[in-house]
Amino acid sequence: MTTPLIELRDVSRRYDTGPPALLDASLTVNAGEAVAVLGPSGSGKSTLLNLVAGLDRPDAGTVTVDGVRVDRLGEAAAARYRRAKIGMVFQFFNLLDDLSVLDNVVLPARLAGLGRREAQRRAEALLQSLGIDRHAHAFPGRLSGGERQRVAVARALMNRPPLLLADEPTGALDSASGQDVARLLKELNDDGQTIVVVTHDLQLARACTRRTVRLADGCVAGDTDTAAGASTASETATGASTDTEPVR
Repeated sequence: MTTPLIELRDVSRRYDTGPPALLDASLTVNAGEAVAVLGPSGSGKSTLLNLVAGLDRPDAGTVTVDGVRVDRLGEAAAARYRRAKIGMVFQFFNLLDDLSVLDNVVLPARLAGLGRREAQRRAEALLQSLGIDRHAHAFPGRLSGGERQRVAVARALMNRPPLLLADEPTGALDSASGQDVARLLKELNDDGQTIVVVTHDLQLARACTRRTVRLADGCVAGDTDTAAGASTASETATGASTDTEPVR
């Protein structure tokens, strides 16, 4: 029996006195999957991502990633968990503009305790594999948006995490650069990297993932295997379809 890499069980999270951001949400993701989490603003996408990343805690339910009960971690343990288990890619890159591309990519490994020489060797190999090694000594501000996102992906992969989380990774890019990043994510998944992409962009979901999970009002409203063209009972019951219903 396959043990899921990510397992959320009956997870709820409420902020202040408003409606819950997530309500009794359950989700499993197996190693090697590429999953898109879709939904409009306020549907709970960012909350789900933050819970998986250990940046937030649920009010109820459990969050387990690669055998770690993330919902039980304190602040220091959560930071160690992220360094070891999670690579994160953000909409606006989150690169350090006063560091070179190479030093941006090296940084996570150095923070994790890897020696400078080995960290640099690993970073140079990643930059080469992602086609941006010629920019190793440039500063991020000199690069295009698509190139900066490739640097962000290289940085996210430096510690060889089992899970790559991407939060609207093409949201700040033009159409051509967005397609380039989508192809990159698909290639990484084809090589075995587990990826969860949080997005409102159905085209991105179709381009780089094989499964879409739709959130609505904090609940899982649909779960579709786009590779097989089959929907789960949850989606059938709600009548929701991430393949046919526009996402705003």
